[in-house]
Amino acid sequence: MVTLAVDAMGGDFGPDVTVPAVLRALSEQQDLRVLLFGNQEKLQSMVGPRNVDRLTICHSEQIIGMGESPAVALRTKKQSSMAMMLNAVSAGQADGCVSAGNTGALMALSRHILKTTESIDRPAIISALPREDGKHTFVLDLGANVGCDSEQLYQFAVMGQAVAQVLDGSRKPSVALLNIGSEEIKGNDQVKAANDLLRADTTLNYLGYVEGSDLFRDKVDVVVCDGFVGNVALKTIEGLARYIISEVRREFSRNWWSRILGMLVVPLWRKLESRINPSGYNGAAFVGLRGVVVKSHGNADAIEFNQAISAARQYVDKKLPEKIENLLR
Repeated sequence: MVTLAVDAMGGDFGPDVTVPAVLRALSEQQDLRVLLFGNQEKLQSMVGPRNVDRLTICHSEQIIGMGESPAVALRTKKQSSMAMMLNAVSAGQADGCVSAGNTGALMALSRHILKTTESIDRPAIISALPREDGKHTFVLDLGANVGCDSEQLYQFAVMGQAVAQVLDGSRKPSVALLNIGSEEIKGNDQVKAANDLLRADTTLNYLGYVEGSDLFRDKVDVVVCDGFVGNVALKTIEGLARYIISEVRREFSRNWWSRILGMLVVPLWRKLESRINPSGYNGAAFVGLRGVVVKSHGNADAIEFNQAISAARQYVDKKLPEKIENLLR
C-alpha cells in the first residue's frame, strides 16, 4: 500500500479539482491511500456522506494563497494544508505528496521541512517532454529557481542525469545546456561558466549547448536551464500544443466535408493528440529533496491533477529520492 499526502486547497480551483481527482485516483489504484489536507468541513461536504475507503481527511487551519510571498508562508503558515502535507511526508506518515499550490512556497517549505540531498544547494523541478523517437527529454529547472549560478546549473545536470538513469534505465544519459545557440561563444556568463564545469566532469555525458528547437528531437536526454528560462519555455510549449489541438478540432468541424474527413482520421488524431496534449504530462517532481514532492500546474483540471497523483505514485514506486542520493555520492 502506498500513501500519498495531497494539498486539497492549493491551485487556482482548490477542492473543486483536487477532490474529484483524488476520488478518481482511489478508484483506479486499489493499493493507494490518500491523506487529504484542507478545511475538513469543506472537504467532507464534497466527499459526501459515503465512506470512501482509503481516504483520510486531515483538517488544516490555513491556506497559502497563489500570490503569497514564500518567506511569509514559511514564517506564518505552519498550519497550512501545504505545510501539514509536507510534515506528513517528513514524519513517515506518507510516502510522497502532491500540490498545485504556490510554487515558491512549496519550494521554501520543502527545503525547510524535508531538507535537500547532501551536496545539493537547491531542489529543481523536472519533467519529461515527448520527442520524435518516442522517448522523452528531461528538462530542469522548470520554475523552482528563477536565478541560478553556474554551480547550481552544474548540480541540476548531475541530478538530471540521475533522474534519467532511474526513470528511463539509461546507463549514460546525455546532458546539454539550453542556450540561445549551439556555438561556444554564445550565452550569458552563468551558462558559459556552467559549460566549463560540465566539460571538466568526465563522469557526465555532456554534449554542450542545445537550442529550444532541439527539445523534441532525439538529440539529448537531459536539458538544463534556470527556472526562469525553463518555466517560460514550458508554458510556451503547452500553449502552442493547446493551440494546435484547438485549431485541428476547429478545422474538423468547419463544414460537412471536413467533418467527414475528421471521422476518417479520428484514430490517428486521437493517438497524436494523446502524445502532444499537456494534460498527459502534468506532474513535475522536485528533485534534490529527501522525499517525493510533485508539483501540479495551478490551473490543472481534475484529469490533469489525477495525472500528477499518478506521477507521484511512479516516483514513490521507483524510490526516486533514495536512488538519486545514492547516485550523487
